[in-house]
Amino acid sequence: MTVPRRRASASERRGEAGQATVMIIGFVLVLAMTVAVVVDSSAAYLRHQALGSLADGAALAAADGIEGEQVYTSGLGERAVVDPERARVLVLEYLTTVGAPGRYAGLTHVVETSGDRVVVRVAAPLDLPLPLPGVDPSAQVTATSAAVVAVSG
Repeated sequence: MTVPRRRASASERRGEAGQATVMIIGFVLVLAMTVAVVVDSSAAYLRHQALGSLADGAALAAADGIEGEQVYTSGLGERAVVDPERARVLVLEYLTTVGAPGRYAGLTHVVETSGDRVVVRVAAPLDLPLPLPGVDPSAQVTATSAAVVAVSG
């Protein structure tokens, strides 16, 4: 024996109408936010990698320049002593030569020295490609690199 199904009335069917639409809109919003986060973090990661390469080059340029100068002026020793002012000049020359200030608007750099070590920190702002509402549309990306000035004879 089969039991006849009761048909939903028109008013009952209207109560559920639109529920799928709300769920689809919610999923689309979550998907859009996920895409924005992935795109923004990828842009920040790529900027960090580029600034890391720039900091590496600047630290190595300073170390190589100081090492070369001391070999010719002071002779060979086990370690060269880093002149902080000369290291700053060499880093600035490197950054200017590679065109870093033109590629990264707002680029800043800090050079620290300690005995035979040169540490270069570079930072540049990044305008996020897909900023989320309520989130700062720019970020400061930094990278640090160090080089040791070793003179061996």
